[in-house]
Amino acid sequence: MKIQLKLFAAARQAVDRETVQIELPDTATVADLRAAIARQFPALDATARHSLFAVNNQYADDATALPPDAEVACIPPVSGG
Repeated sequence: MKIQLKLFAAARQAVDRETVQIELPDTATVADLRAAIARQFPALDATARHSLFAVNNQYADDATALPPDAEVACIPPVSGG
């Protein structure tokens, strides 16, 4: 399946795009998505390892399954004052 991944903050800056398309197996989880990001978009690897992911507007852990046509977002950690 193909997931359209929405990017925010540092993740968006790393690849200079608002979204990227990730190819995953039909039984993929958020953990599989993190691994695929590292392979397909090395510039996002470090950011994705420390980011939260949301699937269909709900925060998701690494065990969360990715349903077909899911809305998925990568939300990097925020710092500042």
